[in-house]
Amino acid sequence: MRNPDVVTMGEAMALLIARQAGPLAGVGEFQRATAGAELNVAVGLSRLGYRVAYVSRLGDDSLGHGLRAFMAAQGLDLGYVRTDPSNPTGFMFKAMAGDGADPEIEYFRRGSAASHMTPSDGHDVPVAEARLLHLTGIAPALSAGCRELAFQLAEQARAAGRLVSFDPNLRPRLWRTQADMIDTVNALAGLSDVVMPGLAEGRLLTGYAHAADIAEFYLARGARQVVVKLGPQGAYFANALSSGVAPGHVVSEVIDTVGAGDGFAVGVISALLEGLPLDGAAARGNAIGARVLQFRGDCDGLPDRRELARMPGAILGAMASLLPGGERRPTIH
Repeated sequence: MRNPDVVTMGEAMALLIARQAGPLAGVGEFQRATAGAELNVAVGLSRLGYRVAYVSRLGDDSLGHGLRAFMAAQGLDLGYVRTDPSNPTGFMFKAMAGDGADPEIEYFRRGSAASHMTPSDGHDVPVAEARLLHLTGIAPALSAGCRELAFQLAEQARAAGRLVSFDPNLRPRLWRTQADMIDTVNALAGLSDVVMPGLAEGRLLTGYAHAADIAEFYLARGARQVVVKLGPQGAYFANALSSGVAPGHVVSEVIDTVGAGDGFAVGVISALLEGLPLDGAAARGNAIGARVLQFRGDCDGLPDRRELARMPGAILGAMASLLPGGERRPTIH
């Protein structure tokens, strides 16, 4: 694969989705799928035509082999996904929730292959040649090695003048203390150009209650653009030139809330790389996030370029170019 448009790193997990409602303890049938915040973003951007390099480790087991096959089918560059024969692939269970509630989730990731990543996993990753590096607050919570790798990649991208996008994606149970989580996540945000917290996350990380103050907190620490996710109310966006709220989308039925934030990130990142202004990027993020809510699997609702074109509010400003064979690839400015 040629140099990637986007690089991201994280843990890919097997996902077992309950096929009947109720607590996980009583579920007898599950559907196998994939999970991982960074993986969801990688898949979403690949479906929109971007070249995406994914940095991770998988166990030498059936779950790892299945994940590798899925990622290959999605067109990801797997040259930086190592197979770890000594440690297993992580997995998780997800319940079937009703009425738009967040589903019950159980993780089995302690000691996983991905948690054993170190800075050596990033030595050959072409961060300086990519257009953008995407990180979340999950990977640095997995281990000291993962934390060092995340900071190494962020520092390399910034030194090369590449964009860095960051979604805090807080997982408090993974952190030793809340203070450690806040300090580390805010330090990574300070190395990022685009920061995308949820409102509740922003309140915890900054101590401010309002989206405008949360955005100003990160702008003052080096971010160039901030988008605060407001749920059904949409998203607050701010940079040095403008600020405002991109309205949310009405969803007739929420099937599953997991992955909506990753879909939002796909929308914002893809729009910014296509030259859209921040309000348009926030609008696309809202549109894709709302679409993901209507699908059971974490990746199922992520659109391809044709599906994106049919989504209200998702296509603003810069457009994709049609390549031979009907494939669409975004125009990168």
